[in-house]
Amino acid sequence: MLTRRVFLKSGGLALVTIGAGPSFLERAALAAAAPAPLRRRKVLVTIFQRGAMDGMMAVTPLDEATLRQLRPRLAMSAARVAGADALADLGAGCGLHPGFAALLPFWQERRLAIVHAVGSPDPTRSHFDAQDYMETGTPGRKGTPSGWLNRAVGLLGHDRTPFRAVAMTPSMPRSLYGEEPAVAVTNLADFRVRLPGADQVAAAAGQGFEALYERTSQSLLRNTGTETFEAIDMLSATDVAHYQPANGAVYPKSPLGDAMRQIALLIKSDVGLEVAFAESGGWDTHVQQGTVNGTFFRRAQDLGQSINAFWTDLGDRQDDVLLTTMTEFGRTARENGSGGTDHGHGSCLFVLGNHVDGGKVHGQLPTLHPDALYEGRDLPVTTDFRAVFCELAGRHLGIKNDAALFPDWTGRRLPILRA
Repeated sequence: MLTRRVFLKSGGLALVTIGAGPSFLERAALAAAAPAPLRRRKVLVTIFQRGAMDGMMAVTPLDEATLRQLRPRLAMSAARVAGADALADLGAGCGLHPGFAALLPFWQERRLAIVHAVGSPDPTRSHFDAQDYMETGTPGRKGTPSGWLNRAVGLLGHDRTPFRAVAMTPSMPRSLYGEEPAVAVTNLADFRVRLPGADQVAAAAGQGFEALYERTSQSLLRNTGTETFEAIDMLSATDVAHYQPANGAVYPKSPLGDAMRQIALLIKSDVGLEVAFAESGGWDTHVQQGTVNGTFFRRAQDLGQSINAFWTDLGDRQDDVLLTTMTEFGRTARENGSGGTDHGHGSCLFVLGNHVDGGKVHGQLPTLHPDALYEGRDLPVTTDFRAVFCELAGRHLGIKNDAALFPDWTGRRLPILRA
């Protein structure tokens, strides 16, 4: 049977050599070359909390008098009398929601940092627009063709590998749109590509290149940008289905838990991963948000336990990895009539890594006085999300060109990584 690699090397490369082949065949032929041994690389892992996380519930300002006026049903306390329902006092004027208890050890070890009142300067309260602006890195500008993570990959200047940029998602996230190859997949064990009429490939080969081209064009030639075929070859060397997490790590049985487990596998397999993307849904808490028994707690627990298991599983690879969360915007300071919170403005994010200036709440957290709230209802954005992401990509991945990473942004990086 004619194999894909033989097709790419003999058929595709031959066409390029005589100058008759289209550019995508040249890319396919180059991708078919046997990959060189890969060295350990720095990896940036991002988790998008879709739906807009309530940053004031995740990391609560310990201004109980004002907060209880704004949120009579949702306000929580760090007092010991609250027992298991208490916020964990972070010693920085804030308390961590008990749903995130799995992250507390990293805070105590000064490997976890929090950036508060962070978000986009654009005032939109549309999930779709706000997510698009954050993932493209161009607030207020629609139609940006590339995502900031795709641009980051391009600025690294490293040789292409099929798994250099991976999203553990059903479809490619906006963050990874662009010219650089990327792969989107939910289950590495099932990661296979079937050519149209695959059972007739051998027969097609006997009919010459034109017939083979016709049968493969819909999948092979359209998808050379993702270098999917080369990725399959690299995966075949790893027993994905039977991967056992290290160091006693236990991942939640959830889509996010599965995604983080597989990202850990890719990191430890040395397949050239540099940017990984996962997502956590369900943060749009308009109704019955709850405190320790509602929607928010369940989402927080899944996120915290997934990150904890991932970091534990990494073991001695932790120095290579930096993890950050992001969410499109926050929630209103005042609870609504349905026991939830509506679309707001500023939120918070977590950054985890061995080189993080941790155990600190970074950024400027305003008071909750009505006069200090954005439009009289929301936590203001005092830190542009690009100031955070530039710092992470710049210091961890070594990207120096902030203007190329985030066009039209002229701000300064927020220093949250140690030298």
